[in-house]
Amino acid sequence: MSDKQLAAQAAADLIPTGACVGLGTGSTADCFIEALARRVQQDNLMVTVVASSVISQINAERAGLSIVGLDTLNRLDVYVDGADEIDPDLTVLKGRGQDLVKEKLLAKAAKEFWIIADAGKQVGFLGENFPIAVEVMPYSLKLARQKLADLDVKAELRKQPDGGNVFITSAGNLVLDVRLPSSDAGLWARRLALVPGVVEHGIFHQLVNRALLASGGDLRTLYPEAETFAANSTDDGSTDGD
Repeated sequence: MSDKQLAAQAAADLIPTGACVGLGTGSTADCFIEALARRVQQDNLMVTVVASSVISQINAERAGLSIVGLDTLNRLDVYVDGADEIDPDLTVLKGRGQDLVKEKLLAKAAKEFWIIADAGKQVGFLGENFPIAVEVMPYSLKLARQKLADLDVKAELRKQPDGGNVFITSAGNLVLDVRLPSSDAGLWARRLALVPGVVEHGIFHQLVNRALLASGGDLRTLYPEAETFAANSTDDGSTDGD
């Protein structure tokens, strides 16, 4: 069993019967889908799932999971997904795929957001290995790029892997891959959200409730410090800084 399979299995083992579970997107999320389906089959676990992408929905259907549409949700107990990077405060970076908007929506909507990953995803600061994905509306591209330049943020329009056409998200938007001038993830989560035309960005700040990280067959579970969430509380009860 690989490290990401170990982390995925550990998360699946924690899902209670009757839960509504959000499914992330990517190879690690696929491992979780497989592990959750095994629990349904072997332990008679009763769950419903909602997918963050078409590919996750297809994989869930193939695995025999009971799927509900995002538009029908009135509650989401837990959202489980992988991450591109995880910093010491459990702020995570996502957005290498096409489904950033749905992933962030589910992470915010869920009572709990769990990250599953191999320990190699841990970094000293967000953006250490990958640029930050910033999803923008096509007609606001020029305005967004200028505002980012004003903030001393370097932005490059993402293209398809073959270097030809521009990259289009599942929501029909463009992606700017940006390099930030400082490592304060919370500050940039707020600043990027205020840039004109930005639909969403890849900084998942103060959203993770639990991170299951595997390394060499060993599993560790990390939790955010209580003051991390308290420091970002607002009058309306929100705990997300972006």
